[in-house]
Amino acid sequence: MSTLAEIRVLLGEPRFNWSDPEPWEELRREFGMEFPSDFREVMDAYGSIQINDQLYLEHPAGHLQHNLGETIRGDLKMWQEEDMAEFLPSPAGANPGELMPTASAVTGEWVFLRVPEGPSSPWRIVVQELDSPESTLYEMTFSEWLLAYLKGEDVTVCSRNFAPEHPFYESLS
Repeated sequence: MSTLAEIRVLLGEPRFNWSDPEPWEELRREFGMEFPSDFREVMDAYGSIQINDQLYLEHPAGHLQHNLGETIRGDLKMWQEEDMAEFLPSPAGANPGELMPTASAVTGEWVFLRVPEGPSSPWRIVVQELDSPESTLYEMTFSEWLLAYLKGEDVTVCSRNFAPEHPFYESLS
């Protein structure tokens, strides 16, 4: 079973089902990087959503308030400031080895995609707790990390506090 199919089983059927690549192309042109295909696949299926009243995921075609591009611009600016940059294990940005902020949680965590060092290197996930200098690297793709989160596994953002019965989502569009 594909990871998106497993996510659908736990989270429910997506209602966004985006197919126009242009918003992703705009982000690629602006940041000079292609977002990982599994991240795009999940976001194109679900769009801008909040999972378990906790985790915010945004699509680049979302409304201004919940638009991935707008959020990344603001988050990059914040994480590149000297007093915030010291909390991250690598600089925030779109260059190889840097951290691209892609999600956040009401519990004070930011989820980053770690840009691969080279073309054959995999994308990885870094979760930074805002109230702590600690960050955690997850040797998994975005969809693997999201699936672990939905299963209630410890991936820094603790979903069981917010979804004791089962995972759920609501659209932010």
